[in-house]
Amino acid sequence: MGRLDKASEGLLLLTNDSEWAARVLAPSSHIAKTYHVQIAALAEEPLLSALQAGVRDGNDFLRAEHVRELRRGERNSWLEIVLKEGKNRQIRRMLESLGVEVLRLVRVAIGGLALGPLGQGKVSEADCCGKVVR
Repeated sequence: MGRLDKASEGLLLLTNDSEWAARVLAPSSHIAKTYHVQIAALAEEPLLSALQAGVRDGNDFLRAEHVRELRRGERNSWLEIVLKEGKNRQIRRMLESLGVEVLRLVRVAIGGLALGPLGQGKVSEADCCGKVVR
């Protein structure tokens, strides 16, 4: 539940509860989706402000609910970007319109359900309330 493009990674939810899935995915639900994004630039305040203020991409107005820098290297930064809408390739499109290349994009949470220490390709089962059942 909740698509990721083929160049992205991270938390996917699988469910057989179609009503719950519809509530979580509905744009009107405004459930936050949190991403960690490595960019090929140093994150300066103008970039962070532009992502929160929003950018126009074609007919779409794209904005992040919240953005902060997690860490920086010599030539790149990791950002935490929170979205409450989920337009197709939204983060990549926002950053591209600002001239910034995305190096890596990882969804780390959907609402209160977080990826946590779960490794790539690993699975954890949870009941409808998000409690892990082993």
